[in-house]
Order: sequence, then structure tokens, then C-alpha cells
Amino acid sequence: MPKHCVTGAAGFLGSQIVDKLYAMGERDIIAFDILPCQDLPEGVVGVQGSVLDRDLLMRCTEGVDYVHHNAALVPLTKSGRDFYAVNVIGTRNVIDCCRAHGVKKLIHMSSSAIYGLPADMPITEKTGYAPIEVYGQSKLDGEKEVWKYMQEGGRAACIRPRTIIGGKSRLGIFQILFEWISENINIYVIGKGDNLFQFVHVDDLIDASIKAAFSDAEGLYNIGAARYGTLRGDLEALCRHAGTGSRVKSLPVGLTKLGLYIMDKARLSPLAPWHYLTYHKPFVFDISKAQRELGWQPRFGNQESLIESYEWYLENRQAMRQANSAHKKPVQQKILKLIKFFS
Repeated sequence: MPKHCVTGAAGFLGSQIVDKLYAMGERDIIAFDILPCQDLPEGVVGVQGSVLDRDLLMRCTEGVDYVHHNAALVPLTKSGRDFYAVNVIGTRNVIDCCRAHGVKKLIHMSSSAIYGLPADMPITEKTGYAPIEVYGQSKLDGEKEVWKYMQEGGRAACIRPRTIIGGKSRLGIFQILFEWISENINIYVIGKGDNLFQFVHVDDLIDASIKAAFSDAEGLYNIGAARYGTLRGDLEALCRHAGTGSRVKSLPVGLTKLGLYIMDKARLSPLAPWHYLTYHKPFVFDISKAQRELGWQPRFGNQESLIESYEWYLENRQAMRQANSAHKKPVQQKILKLIKFFS
């Protein structure tokens, strides 16, 4: 039976990759994370440590066939220089382990932030890279380490997801959105909200990632929903489903971006640059390469994913305070609480 190592295994995505592998009958799994991995399936070995600890990683990946590399600092953490350390040096350490142990396949979880804000839609794997903030640059630099590994003969796939939603435990900034809707508070888009915007359901993303591991295909893959609409349209559908009376309102683009920038720099807002610089722009992937080469088909559209996550939030909002991952725990709303009061 093949042996797997999943980094970032305490997080929203990594924990569900562990669960999915286990459900498929895989039993030799190492769950690696700097945070404690909770509620692991029977027999899965949890290792608490950092991807910056190269020696520990080297020991944990000995004899491993597949490395599923999901450990990363995400925009919500506002980690500054630490983005480079974890997302680049950490990835380099993982690759060193793959190289040393002759790992069969590395599956690297990347980010749509590496593209920046391309003018032409949909975005393909041949679209140029122009990150607009430090997080996106760190993810691109981390990918470049994987590219180098592949050029040397290492087998790998870089999975580039759109904004992940659906499944269990997805919170982050979505917790703010769901809380406001559930309390009949108006929610806001920057500008008209008529920009095409694509999410990806976590189950579809995991399916693509695991298919990439076990297939002969390798390279770069954009992953997103096949059914999506405008950001306003999909949020209005969520509001209709909730039935609380919450409505989608527009904010002026220039003034809002300036205000959020100032609040971000003053540490008064939970929103990171990636959020307020991109969410009013069209951003959709061409997913045909993944469909063709991985034999993958997304099952969920934007609206289904949002509604599923909202319903999970309603059922679990009392218990979620114990979560530790950035995408699994509630966000401190800071000055947004004041905006909420007047909404």
C-alpha cells in the first residue's frame, strides 16, 4: 500500500485530504502540521512540526510515495516577511525531501493569487504571472521551486484553486459574510458586483488534487467551478436562500479600496490586500486542461457551494470557537463591527 504525507493537515483543506485518502482505503498516512491535528482517523500518524524544520520533514517523508503539500500562510494571517519563509523556503524543504527519498509524486497546492489581475478572461495555465501583493508573490516563488524540481525530472503537479468554499469548517472571511446574512445585516460588494467570479467547492478541489496524485499527468492545473455567475448574483441567491431580509449593497470602488487600505495598514480590518484589491474584478479560470488530463469534473456550482457552507455555519457557529486554523476559526471583525452596526 502506498504511503502518503499530507502537510498542512490540521487546516481546512489538508484535514479533508487526509479524510478523503482514508475513505478511499489508504491507511499509511502521515498528517504533518505546525498545529495539532485533531480527530485523525484511526491509524493515521500525526506529527506536529514546521515545514521550516527540514530535518523533521526529512524523517517524516522517508519511505513516502506521495506528498500532498498544503502547508502555507494564507492572506488572512497578514504575515509579512513570514510569507516567504513558509511559502517558499518551506516548499523548498518539502522538495528536498521528495528528491532525497525518490517520492513518486508531489502535489503542490498553489493559489490563484499568482496571476494577479489579468485583463483577459478566462485565465488559462498560459496566462502570465503578475502577483499584486506579498502573499501572491510568495506563492509564485514557491511554485517556481516546484517547476525547478520538475525540470530536474521530479514528478509533480501544481494545483491552482479559485476561492475555496463548501464542505465543513470553511470560515475565514466567510464567517463574517454568513454572520451578517443570518442577522439580517446588509452585505456589500465593491462596485456594481457585476464581475464574473468563480469559487471552487472543497470536495471538487480535493478530487482534482488526488486525481493528480494517482494519474500519470503532471504540470499546472487551474481548478474552479464550472457553474458560476456574477459576484452580486451569487450573493443575492444566498440571501434569498437565507430568507433573513439581508440584501447586497454596492460601495464606490475608489473610496472603498482607499478606506480598506488605510484600515489594513492601521490593523483595523481583517481584510488583506488580496481581498479588497481583487473581489470587484472578473476572475475565472479555464478548467479544461484539468478536465482533459486528469479526467476530473467539478460537481458543484458557486451557489450550491455558498448555500452548503452557510448551512454548515448555522449548525456549527456555537462550537467553532475552538478551531485553530486560519480558515477554520472565526475572524476578528475589528472595525467591520462598526460598519455592521450601521448596516
